[in-house]
Amino acid sequence: METISEKNMEHTIQRNSNNKSNSNINNNNNSKSKSKSNSNNNSINNSINNSKSNSNSKRNSGNIPASRIAYSSERNAGCNVQGNPGGIAQKQIWELKECISQTVTVHGAVCKIRKMRDFAFVLLRTCGRVVQCVYSQEEAAFALEELSEECCIRAVVFVREEPRSRSGFDLVLRQVKILSAPAEHSPVVISNRGMDVSLETLLNWRPVTLRNQKEAAIFKIQEALVDGMRGFLKRNHFTEIHTPKLGAEGAEGGANIFRLDYFGREACLAQSPQFYKQMMVGVYERVFEIGPVFRAERHDTSRHLNEYTGVDFEMGFIESFEELMAMETGMLQAAMNAVQEQCPVEIALLGAKIPKITEIPCIKFREAKELLGNSLEEPDFDPEEEKRLCHLVYQETGSEFVFVTHYPSAKRPFYAMDDPANPQETQSFDLLFRGMEVTTGGQRIHSYREQTEKMLRRGMQPEHFQSYLMIHRYGMPPHGGLGLGLERLTSRLLEQDNVRRSSLFPRDIHRLTP
Repeated sequence: METISEKNMEHTIQRNSNNKSNSNINNNNNSKSKSKSNSNNNSINNSINNSKSNSNSKRNSGNIPASRIAYSSERNAGCNVQGNPGGIAQKQIWELKECISQTVTVHGAVCKIRKMRDFAFVLLRTCGRVVQCVYSQEEAAFALEELSEECCIRAVVFVREEPRSRSGFDLVLRQVKILSAPAEHSPVVISNRGMDVSLETLLNWRPVTLRNQKEAAIFKIQEALVDGMRGFLKRNHFTEIHTPKLGAEGAEGGANIFRLDYFGREACLAQSPQFYKQMMVGVYERVFEIGPVFRAERHDTSRHLNEYTGVDFEMGFIESFEELMAMETGMLQAAMNAVQEQCPVEIALLGAKIPKITEIPCIKFREAKELLGNSLEEPDFDPEEEKRLCHLVYQETGSEFVFVTHYPSAKRPFYAMDDPANPQETQSFDLLFRGMEVTTGGQRIHSYREQTEKMLRRGMQPEHFQSYLMIHRYGMPPHGGLGLGLERLTSRLLEQDNVRRSSLFPRDIHRLTP
């Protein structure tokens, strides 16, 4: 099999060599009071409400109205909020490692209380992470019974070094203020590390179940994937764009479109940013977008969604669609590196296996069908064929990714460029990952005559696509691009049984809420 890698392409792709800068905010002006608050400490309920330490008269020494004075960036970052009890600094979870042996203020939701013989562990969820607090009657100026699961609190704690803890410290509870308490107990248990419930239950109670550690970890990994891909594209001089999600025609000639009334005219939700990213190639040459895509899929399967997040890029002045495949190889390398760097806790929690990409094997569609021993009459793979092909490629090459190229023209959209050597095939590709297609891409037609002729052969009416055809009429370079499904990529990375698990609030043929 041929391979696509950065090394064997003339088009050089920058490697992701930039180390992420440490985003922790170090505050050297923290109060280092270490006194215990056992007996005579004032209640946090009274003192914490006096958080506005700077009076309007001091802040408004000139003629600027007090209402127009902005908070400082330091205050907004939560680095050192003035006016906390005794001047105690408020800290976020990512700052606590710098506060060993200090007394600070923290906030969060109580996600679990584990009572021991003489003390209790109180697990606090803050900014999507869980930190361990320790309660004892000797240290705390409040009763443990005041706390309940999912109550939101602000607490004064002593940060105690604890090498046995995964975080390297424990928070010793001193004082607490209850900010809110739940009106009812949660209908599902979310305080355990994972959730042993059906997918239906998981999605029906989604606003609550997403608070679970493992469920939240999925979307931190998804965030890192996006961060890695966006960073890579920016470093390779792609311009990020934001295209309309309402249009007059679908990008694929009428299939799977959500139609709606638009002030008396028929409109549709965007199936992809395809037309617009091609238009913008004429402006910036290299563009990308990460945004919602709508498909009126009637398939009720584990791999289909009716709204998903598309990662699309388009680039001009290409010599071959193989340049697109090389660019995606580099983009995925950057994405996997970002997950490794940003999400070690989430990787361990989910038991995720992050692939190391060096090069991606490449096989033609016709050859893949022959390898599988299947007929060429069907111009696509079924799900079982995708799984079998990935398994065979992995056995032969060790790669969990494989590019399949030269799909039949009958399977590809009207804007796909046919192969001059064989017009029945297109200069296009899919990327399969762990048994599922995650990307479709290829070179586009840039000639006005060729594009209109192909549309007519397919029974389409070019006059309905005049704003799109404008780019062909007035000149376009050879160009191409791809679209990647973010939820599918995440789902296969985490080896889930259903793509809905990697969608925050999935939309399918049955589900429109929550």
